[in-house]
Amino acid sequence: MSKNLLPKNLSALKVALVHDDLVVQYGGAEKVFMAVAEMFPDAPVYTSMATREWGKRLEGRELITSFMQRLPLKEKLFKFYFLLYPLAFESFNLSDYDLVISSSTRFAHGVITKPETKHVCYTHSPGRMFWEPERYFGPNSRLKTLLAPALSYLRLWDRAAAQRVDHFIANSKNIAGKIRKYYGREASVVHPFVDLERFKPLVGSQEPGDYYLVVTRLAPWKRVEIVIEAAKEANVPLKVVGGGSDRKRLEDLATRNSPHATNQIEILGRVSDGEVDDLFQNCKALIMTQEEDFGITALEAQTCGKPVIAYRSGGALETVEEGKTGEFFHPQSADALAKVLKDFKTGDYKPEVCRANAERFSKKEFKRKLFNELGKIGG
Repeated sequence: MSKNLLPKNLSALKVALVHDDLVVQYGGAEKVFMAVAEMFPDAPVYTSMATREWGKRLEGRELITSFMQRLPLKEKLFKFYFLLYPLAFESFNLSDYDLVISSSTRFAHGVITKPETKHVCYTHSPGRMFWEPERYFGPNSRLKTLLAPALSYLRLWDRAAAQRVDHFIANSKNIAGKIRKYYGREASVVHPFVDLERFKPLVGSQEPGDYYLVVTRLAPWKRVEIVIEAAKEANVPLKVVGGGSDRKRLEDLATRNSPHATNQIEILGRVSDGEVDDLFQNCKALIMTQEEDFGITALEAQTCGKPVIAYRSGGALETVEEGKTGEFFHPQSADALAKVLKDFKTGDYKPEVCRANAERFSKKEFKRKLFNELGKIGG
C-alpha cells in the first residue's frame, strides 16, 4: 500500500518495524507482521536474528539484526538464547524514527525510543514462558523449577519494558485482558486476518469425510491428549496435524488400550499446505482443546465452511458463534469434549454461515482497522 494511502498524520513520518525474530516459524504472528510490512513498504525491519530465507522474503527492504545474528545454530537453538533477547532489543538505535511499530510475542516491545518517538506495539501475546510457565512447560516440569530465577527476572524486565510503549494494540480481547493484568496498560483490539483466497469450501458433489481434525503444534501445553481420549470415548475418527516435541507421547496414547486406534486416530505430523487445505475441506469439524490467544486455525476451518468445537476460553470466544459456526466444551477435559462429540451433528451448521463469519476477518479489514488505530496516535 503506497504512502499516499496513509492517514495524513502518518504519511510524512519515518517509520521502523520491529519483530521478535525471523528464524524458523511462519505462523500467525509472522503473517500479521508481513501484512504490517506491506502497509509500510519503505520501513526498515529490526529483529534479533533472521535466516537467509527470511532475508529473501524481505528482499529490497533494509533488514537490521542484533548481535544475536552471530550466535551458532540459531535456527535450532534460538529458544535457548532467551536471556539475551532483552539486551538485543535494547541495543537497537531507533533515534532516527518518528514512529516505531513492534510486533511482539515475547521481547520486541522492549526497544528503547526517544521521548518524542511514538512506539506502538501490536501484541500477539505477552511472553507465555515467563507469565504462564505452568501452561508453557507443563504443570510438573522440572525445567520450570530450574528456570524459576530467570523467569522471575524476565517478568520484572517485561513489565518495565511495557511501560516504554506509547500505545498497545492487542490481537484479541483475550490478550487485551492479559496486557491489563501483566502490564497495567490498556490496549485497543485489532483482530488478525485469515487467508480468504487460500481457504475455500469444498465444491462439487464430493462427499466430505467423517473425521474430526486437529491442526496445532504438538506441545504439552496444547493439551492434545484431551481430544485423543475424547475421540476414543466417543468412538469417532480423528486426524491430528502438526509437529512438535509431544508427538511420540501422543502416538503412544493414541494406540494405548484401543486395538482399532491405529485406523481411527491418525497422528499425521507435518503435512504440506495443500494437504492441510484438503483436510480442512473434508473434515466434519475442527477441534481446539487449548485456550488460544486468538486462534487463527478456527477461522481457517470456518473459511472452508467447517464448524469448530473449541474449549470455552480465550480467542475462540471471539471467532466462533455458538450454535451457528460451532460449539464449546467446558471444563477442559476429555469427558466434556466427548459429550459434545457424541451429540454433534454436522448438518446443524451451514457452510455459508461459517464462511460468512470468517469473512469478517479479512486482510483488508485488518489493514483498515490498524491504519485507523495508528492514525489516532501518529501525529
